[in-house]
Amino acid sequence: MPDVEQADEHTSLLQPHDRRLGELQGQPEDAQSILSSHVSKDELAMGTSTVGERLPYSDYSTIDWLHDLVKDSYRARHASSFGGIRGKLYTAWDDAQGWVAAAIIGVLTACVAFLVDVAVATVSDWKTGYCTTNPAWSRESCCTGTMPGPEGINESYGITDIGEECKEWVYWSQDFGRSFGIYVGFALAWGVLAGSVTLLTEKTMPAVEQPDKFDNTTEGAGESAGGKTMYLAAGSGIPEIKTILSGFVIPNILDLKVLVVKAVGAVFAVSTGMCLGKEGPFVHISTCVAYLVAQLFPKYRDNGRKLRELLSAGCASGLSVAFGAPIGGVLFSYEEISTYFPRKVLWRAFLCSLFAAMVLKALNPNGTGKLVLFETNYGTSYEPVHYLVFIVLGIAGGLFGGVFCKANFLWSKWFRTFPAIKKYPVFEVFLVVAATAVLQYPNPATREPGDVIIKNLLLDCRGDNTAWVCTNEKSDDKSGYIGYLIYGTLIKLFLTIITFGVKVPSGIIIPALDAGAFFGRLIGQGIGGISPGIFAMVGAAAFLAGVSRMTISLCVIMFELTGELEYIVPHMIAILVAKWVADAIEASGVYDLAQTVLGHPFLDGDHALLLAQRANTTITALMPPRQTMEEITIEVPKDGRVSRGVLMIKLNQLKRRGLIDAGLVLVQSGLLRGYLAEGELEFGLNQMSKVTSHESGSMTRLLGNGEVDAAKELDLSSFVDRTPLTIPESAPAEYAVEMFGKLGLRYLCVVEEGTGKLVGVIIKKRLLVWLEGLHR
Repeated sequence: MPDVEQADEHTSLLQPHDRRLGELQGQPEDAQSILSSHVSKDELAMGTSTVGERLPYSDYSTIDWLHDLVKDSYRARHASSFGGIRGKLYTAWDDAQGWVAAAIIGVLTACVAFLVDVAVATVSDWKTGYCTTNPAWSRESCCTGTMPGPEGINESYGITDIGEECKEWVYWSQDFGRSFGIYVGFALAWGVLAGSVTLLTEKTMPAVEQPDKFDNTTEGAGESAGGKTMYLAAGSGIPEIKTILSGFVIPNILDLKVLVVKAVGAVFAVSTGMCLGKEGPFVHISTCVAYLVAQLFPKYRDNGRKLRELLSAGCASGLSVAFGAPIGGVLFSYEEISTYFPRKVLWRAFLCSLFAAMVLKALNPNGTGKLVLFETNYGTSYEPVHYLVFIVLGIAGGLFGGVFCKANFLWSKWFRTFPAIKKYPVFEVFLVVAATAVLQYPNPATREPGDVIIKNLLLDCRGDNTAWVCTNEKSDDKSGYIGYLIYGTLIKLFLTIITFGVKVPSGIIIPALDAGAFFGRLIGQGIGGISPGIFAMVGAAAFLAGVSRMTISLCVIMFELTGELEYIVPHMIAILVAKWVADAIEASGVYDLAQTVLGHPFLDGDHALLLAQRANTTITALMPPRQTMEEITIEVPKDGRVSRGVLMIKLNQLKRRGLIDAGLVLVQSGLLRGYLAEGELEFGLNQMSKVTSHESGSMTRLLGNGEVDAAKELDLSSFVDRTPLTIPESAPAEYAVEMFGKLGLRYLCVVEEGTGKLVGVIIKKRLLVWLEGLHR
């Protein structure tokens, strides 16, 4: 009896009982090397199943949620197959991996956030002057002694108010003109640097969702796949993260290089004073951290479905460190970003957000020793009559959000199509920075960074507070101050419209909060007996709700941001009213519109179902034209073999369309027998065939279990999905929308009612193009 081979790290998870896969693995080292370099161990194990193997997902392709579910089942059964203590330990570690990974993500995200926060505070203040004690300190640290770092607050200075009396901080000049020139010069330098760093992440992506090229006869046959250039570190990253979590693949956008560029670019972009924030980029950064941590765990690295569970948890830590809002971060990931968010993801997001908040508080980036960024204590409550004011703030926030979304969309479609702007994105950054500096510097209320503006506008001016806001509100003549508030509200709207979308790391949250705080403080000037800071706080939430359409998560974030539990009800009123008004003006929020502008594919289940219901049609409206079906259908003989030359022709026809995740349907006598995806077909014909001399006239096995001569015949049957989901052609279109949305399908085969013969195939991108046509 032969000795039992000892298992090691190279042993397959499940022994391949199927002869075809076994022969492939038993071929010479060249064949085995090619297979193992492209197919994971879990996928090799699935070669024996009716589901078939899959290669790693390619650019902009859709993951197969059902396939990855079965794949994880294979892995889980293997993990529980061991006996004794070893088996229990193995199972325990397998169960604990998600929790361990979530904790690591939270810790690392907090460390990155600490570095960015400290750097932004210092670099931003260099526009006005420097600290004589230590040039690396920010103005606040220099003058108040609130030092960032685990050591806590430094009391060596004893200065409680930042003003001209701070001798440790030296302004570049006391002359307004020279100070203004230096301010603009630094801002332009930071802007050019941020834009130049962002360009390091330039990548050409395949074009998707090209409805103009899909006519009723050819579905774009003969059109070569277009391409587009994108900068992976530009913007907030939230539209891209939403696209990824919905099941699409955007390569390299979560790499370490993008993380570093995003962090560095965010420091200089925020320091310019442009109407943008670092909170959105923090979500992207935390997702990058989650992706990199996932590479340490094969359970998540090799499974697209499981990977997205970890990415969803990582998103929560991003907003947790951005606002010091751990619960709000979890709700933000659930409400705004994630498509798939089961309870176990909720729990791990909770843990991830918790660790991020704990570590950030210990690192103490603000020097206060507290997690709350804009702590307030107004000491007064609101009366029922103030509900009307909160409703007015909500209406104003909805108007702001609706106008902003429409205007920014039109601005992006118009201004960024100019050749000079499209070809030289840093030039646009230069123009926006110049416009921002010129328009904001003359107003003392808008001269500071965005987070400082909010902190100033939320102040309670009771007592002897000598801040600029309080000094003006205690003055007998407030006309100039009110003018500053009006100017601040309008200029924030204008600058945010032209800024959002420039090719630097940027977020929309802080600018929206700024505009709302300006308007709320303005309204508060006409209401006595209550602090105007309360209306600034509620107005900030209303304006952000109008822009982003966040509701529950935003209400919790505002509570955690300010520590004011008393004002949850006013926040709820203003946020809901703002959302209703903004939806009436523009149905899509800023992140959804950004996905449209950027051309990222995304299936919004609720919106898609509404469009399908209004269309009142059947599955036939989604089916490709006859010519397309002829090109993607292969009639497989009874012996299950097809000429390699025929497959090469079919592959070239698929590649000509540029859809990436299309494939071939295999039929026998008109009945569906399987589905072979384009990626697996290309891999088999171009890579696996290298190990033997297969000529164009040689045969390739696609179906069946016949004998295979490895030297003369190529066997691709292990890549065929022999259990594709089907739907009758008479079914309502709503069925397809629900199946693609809820099951995460890549493709859906359509059969004739009564006979079961194949009549069509719907891929996810075809559904998206159809929905886009309905929307237009």
